[in-house]
Amino acid sequence: MKYLSLILLSILFLSCNLAGQQKSTTVKAVAPTGKAVAAFAEGCFWCTEHIFEEIAGVDSAVSGYAGGRTKNPTYEQVCTETTGHAETVLVYYDPKKVSYTQLLDAFFGSHDPTTKNRQGPDVGSSYRSAIFYKTAAEQELIRKAIMKWTPAFKNPIVTEVAPLKQFYRAEEYHQNYVSQNPNESYVRNVSMPRFQSFKRTCKLKLKN
Repeated sequence: MKYLSLILLSILFLSCNLAGQQKSTTVKAVAPTGKAVAAFAEGCFWCTEHIFEEIAGVDSAVSGYAGGRTKNPTYEQVCTETTGHAETVLVYYDPKKVSYTQLLDAFFGSHDPTTKNRQGPDVGSSYRSAIFYKTAAEQELIRKAIMKWTPAFKNPIVTEVAPLKQFYRAEEYHQNYVSQNPNESYVRNVSMPRFQSFKRTCKLKLKN
């Protein structure tokens, strides 16, 4: 992987140790009338949130945790890789402007879904590729998307597909992290290059 360097691994270690003891809060994955919500995990949620928030039709994205067993985990706990949670983003969107299928295309086009428990310099189950569905219809669309995207990768897609049982909103300092911290080393060296790579290949309409 192009980001696997000792320098960036050190940055990762430091970013995990920035965590405080404030706990996450439970969020019901219910969208306002006429809107919809989806949940995606593709490595660092700082990067993922920024990518999805730039897609036209997405109202907002919330960084948090899903797929694990620990209730109201802290970032520090999730970084120990013992909670079972993945860094996940809850995406609120307008289905009249962008479809769930298009968001799935953004998902597969913005990370490597063939690396198990790893994304760039970030290693561990909390960085796994995962899609958490809410309905059987979404589950079927995910199945079709995996079939569609399989030929695009040299290795098999290992994305976890599971029902969204609970979502925990991460601590406030994680929300809108990229836009709030544009000069932070991890953002400059990992988040923004990943976003720029997504922009070069994305066929969806973006906000900017």
